[in-house]
Amino acid sequence: MNLTTIWLMVFVGCIVVEIITMGLTTIWFAGGAFVAAIGAALGAPLWLQVVLFVAASLVLLYFTRPIAVKYFNKDRIKTNAESLVGQQAIVISEIDNLQGIGQVTVGGQEWTARTTREGITLPVGSVVVIKAINGVKLMVEEKQTV
Repeated sequence: MNLTTIWLMVFVGCIVVEIITMGLTTIWFAGGAFVAAIGAALGAPLWLQVVLFVAASLVLLYFTRPIAVKYFNKDRIKTNAESLVGQQAIVISEIDNLQGIGQVTVGGQEWTARTTREGITLPVGSVVVIKAINGVKLMVEEKQTV
């Protein structure tokens, strides 16, 4: 089996993985493998083929990934828990990180909650903003009033 065939097999393998995952993970390497296959077909030594593969992959990754990610995830809709980040919630059980207690309600659901900063307790009735999700706990901050 010659090197051109091997590079083309790498190219096809990367394309197949990309089709299966649809995650923009191997498409850059497919381009690099294609460039290396052209180098192999033209009789370039193995070291040059590897350099072509790495260089083409990096160039494609650097210049096209930001554009591809922008358009690839354009219509992505947040689902389930990740859609809670940025929403407001109401404290229904005092939040105290030191004691490991606290609950909020958001969208009619009760969640365990902790503050993003240590040493702060939030009383019942406080309005908070969800900043992140850590496991099954919402990480919240008190809503700043103007």
